[in-house]
Amino acid sequence: MAEAHQAVAFQFTVTPDGIDLRMSHEALKQIYLSGVHSWKKKFIRFKNGIITGVYPASPSSWLIVVVGVMSTMYAKIDPSLGIIAKINRTLDTTGYMSNQTQNIVSGILFGTGLWVALIVTMRYSLKMLLSYHGWMFAEHGKLSTGTKFWMTLVKLFSGRKPMLYSFQTSLPRLPVPAVKDTVNRYLESVRPLMDNEEFRRMEGLAKDFAFNLGPRLQWYLKLKSWWATNYVSDWWEEYIYLRGRGPIMVNSNYFAMDFLYLSPTTLQTARAGNVIHAILLYRKKLDRQEIKPILLLGSTVPLCSAQWERMFNTSRIPGEESDTLQHVKDSKHIVVYHKGRYFKVWLYHDGRLLKPREIEQQMQRILDDDSEPQAGEEKLAALTAGDRVPWAKARQAYFSRGKNKQSLDAIEKAAFFVSLDDIEQGYSKEDPVRSLDVYAKSLIHGRCYDRWFDKTFTLIVFKNGRIGLNAEHSWADAPIVGHLWENVMATEYLELGYSEDGHCKGDTNQNIPLPTKLQWEIPEECQEVIERSLSTAVALADDVDFYSFFFDAFGKGLIKKAKTSPDAFVQLALQLAHYRDMGKFSLTYEASMTRLFREGRTETVRSCTVESCNFVRAMEDPTESNENKLKFFRHAAAKHQHLYRLAMTGAGIDRHLFCLYVVSKYLAVDSPFLKEV
Repeated sequence: MAEAHQAVAFQFTVTPDGIDLRMSHEALKQIYLSGVHSWKKKFIRFKNGIITGVYPASPSSWLIVVVGVMSTMYAKIDPSLGIIAKINRTLDTTGYMSNQTQNIVSGILFGTGLWVALIVTMRYSLKMLLSYHGWMFAEHGKLSTGTKFWMTLVKLFSGRKPMLYSFQTSLPRLPVPAVKDTVNRYLESVRPLMDNEEFRRMEGLAKDFAFNLGPRLQWYLKLKSWWATNYVSDWWEEYIYLRGRGPIMVNSNYFAMDFLYLSPTTLQTARAGNVIHAILLYRKKLDRQEIKPILLLGSTVPLCSAQWERMFNTSRIPGEESDTLQHVKDSKHIVVYHKGRYFKVWLYHDGRLLKPREIEQQMQRILDDDSEPQAGEEKLAALTAGDRVPWAKARQAYFSRGKNKQSLDAIEKAAFFVSLDDIEQGYSKEDPVRSLDVYAKSLIHGRCYDRWFDKTFTLIVFKNGRIGLNAEHSWADAPIVGHLWENVMATEYLELGYSEDGHCKGDTNQNIPLPTKLQWEIPEECQEVIERSLSTAVALADDVDFYSFFFDAFGKGLIKKAKTSPDAFVQLALQLAHYRDMGKFSLTYEASMTRLFREGRTETVRSCTVESCNFVRAMEDPTESNENKLKFFRHAAAKHQHLYRLAMTGAGIDRHLFCLYVVSKYLAVDSPFLKEV
């Protein structure tokens, strides 16, 4: 308990001689440094809020505008067309200012108003420019003169050195497509999957919807699109993710792998030290908005950055009807799981972030701890792997007070979760297929109780130093986690590195307090709930057939040389493979992003098309010539690219139909068409 005593700033005891007060200078120092660190972060957030708030202008531009106005006034020129004089007369009624002071204040007020007007004008001009998406449909590598002029205007209104969230207020809203357009695109997407009789029936339902109920539902959806930032995203997050009552393990969560061939160290604690430090460096950049926004088309067109906001310090909280996402502004600790025990690890000491070698030291201390798990502790995380309702009820009944609540708070308010596995995983050249399969299954579900599936992500470090990530899906889509993962891997390899003996560079620090073991009092009734959740999760995990292999015959470079989209190539290959395997075509889902719009997430690309089916039939017809097969392939690839572009620019099918369906449920009206689609 030595580390617990170190954390107490003062102690006092009452004796017959009076009160004996003892101060801990080290603890007071840490409290002071923690406060300084907190105020620094608040100041940085405040400063960045101002910079982002006035973008695409800059705070210094205010001074330029005001000085310009004052200079023209000094030259006896009125730049305000009489507005400054009106401000002067208003100030004159106060009687507290001299004429010279009134002139200065009037000039500053007018200059500030002019500056704000310029910001608003630039922002809305940029929003209008970014609403143009014609460049998406241009032939690859060929830009028209009009598009080049448009790009010049976008860059002109975009300002200099944008921060991560600088473009958020300038991004256009996701447009609501016309009902008839969406219905027609839907009918086109299901045509290859239906016979003539089925299609005529669906066509009748679709036309009835488009002319009768559809316009009524569309009116409400249009109203929402004018009021809300994005007419899809909040409903998508709530109804598709947070209201799902089944397990999120496997069904929703996804994973990221380590490099297959590179293995910088076989020391588990060293790899954890560097990777955790790299993740925290990324969080530091994120807090300061130093991560550059992603720009397309030659660093011209920005994508929405809203999904980064909840990457850290966030947890999914179970509810009986719907889950919620709990996000705290800052978190100074992580929670580490090892051999059935949970440890709270502080990330700062002496007012600074722990260095990689110091984090490695903390991980080693956890490995060296030979204490046994408390009753019910080892498999506790199975609650996050099973059905949501039992977890919500158990959380309310057994984790809403006392030490259980304190320990659960430590997990849910941690920056992220870490699992130090006691098994080895990774790609093996001796057994490439099976090793990848087992590695992937370990990342996606593990033992069903050694990942905290509710955290935004769990960092998994295996015994042999291999790593991976398991990410919860509701808060963001995979490209956001991919950006984090790529940055972390690059930082680890290119900046941090390892010593010759495989340890993190630097020295240990024995003054850092030991990790704190979380305490639990889990009754037998709760342990029974844990076991039932574990049984549900294990059955789901056992039902997962996951087969992966390393393909190196060719890559996207060769596909591009053939003047074909790599995405279209893969999707057509999947259609052909599925047909050869099943002997039929199936409705196919591919996700595209809609982050050209504010708070955009995803849209569905229905990649099974009439053109792709024609290509597959041609490939299966031995009488077809290679020339015809290639022609069918080109047509199918072009169609797929066109559908992908429509989805990216807000003209998809599924999200619009989904929102129309939600409106119909709110209005308590039934639609045979919406029920079927």
